[in-house]
Amino acid sequence: MDFSLNEAEQDLVDLCSQFATKEIAQRAPAAWERAECATDLLREMGQLGLLGMLIPERWGGIGMSTVGFVAALEQIGHADQSLAAAFQAHVTIGSMPLFLFGNDAQRERWLRPLAEGTVLGAFGLTEPDAGSDTRGISTRAEKRDGGWLINGRKTFISNAGTDMSFGVTLLARTDGADDDGPRYGSFVVEKGTDGYTMGPKMRGIGWKGLDTRELFFDDVWVADDHLVGDPKLGLGQFLGALEVGRISIAALSLSLTQAVLDMSLDYARQRQQFGKPISKNQAIQFKLADIATELEAARWLTYRAASLRDAGKPFLKEASMAKLKASRVAVAAASEAVQIHGGVGYMLESPVARFYCDSKVLEIGEGTNEIQHIVIARALGC
Repeated sequence: MDFSLNEAEQDLVDLCSQFATKEIAQRAPAAWERAECATDLLREMGQLGLLGMLIPERWGGIGMSTVGFVAALEQIGHADQSLAAAFQAHVTIGSMPLFLFGNDAQRERWLRPLAEGTVLGAFGLTEPDAGSDTRGISTRAEKRDGGWLINGRKTFISNAGTDMSFGVTLLARTDGADDDGPRYGSFVVEKGTDGYTMGPKMRGIGWKGLDTRELFFDDVWVADDHLVGDPKLGLGQFLGALEVGRISIAALSLSLTQAVLDMSLDYARQRQQFGKPISKNQAIQFKLADIATELEAARWLTYRAASLRDAGKPFLKEASMAKLKASRVAVAAASEAVQIHGGVGYMLESPVARFYCDSKVLEIGEGTNEIQHIVIARALGC
């Protein structure tokens, strides 16, 4: 199969590679240490036109293919996973619901600034008692004259609390007492709206440079024009947008695996033991060969899913397969990379340790790997 890029897309990927090498790799690790989101870098990416990759030019984006986006994300993630995570969340679930299901007025008001990179996007789904069980969300939006009253709580929401964030698009139950079953709608809640508050930045073992918080909605009133799409079909709309999010997590996983492979190769060639570089030891060679082989397998799955989306074909199963495989490979590769580095790799001062800390969440975000198993099994007819 041919996953090659056109000339314009290759130029953008090259731009991402240069920016990642010259700017992100030099500045983002310090933000990781401080546990701060590097919005200065994200703003610069916005000025370069990179924050609207999947959005058409009509709405301020650059209309890149999914394959091109995956290739670009690989370059960003190779330099820093936290910044890449903020970037992909903005481009996918932070922007796509408005593009796919918003009306033209909403796209002009909220999507254009997201695509042009002047603000950062976020989507609020997960709650303390609902994550993998998306139908279990309890945040409610009740219809009131001219608008909706929202009450509830969201957690593990990325990009909502930075100095660049515009607010959040959230999923809430819209059903009444006489409805046959739960129904959901998506709503835009802007920063500064009365009753909308957030907790402090949450602390994870990885992605320390990603701003992730709890969000609270206490009698938050929004006008009717803040409803995105159908008030009864919000869950299906979000799940449709989530499919490309799974491809992006797979791409993040590829970038992490490539990064730790490159680090391990460099270290193995330099590290001397028993009078020779450890790269001459068969045990180390086998580890490196396994990482490289698994990386290529995951890469083909990921680009295959991306190409299906570009072709307008069903890609749900393939996106889940790519996310499942690539995240597994990344976690295993990061562990082996630390092993190759030995004591040096265990120290947080080592770059490989930072990527090791960042790896685990790839099996959790955008649908846990257990959920991916269920999606794949259902697609097989189980």
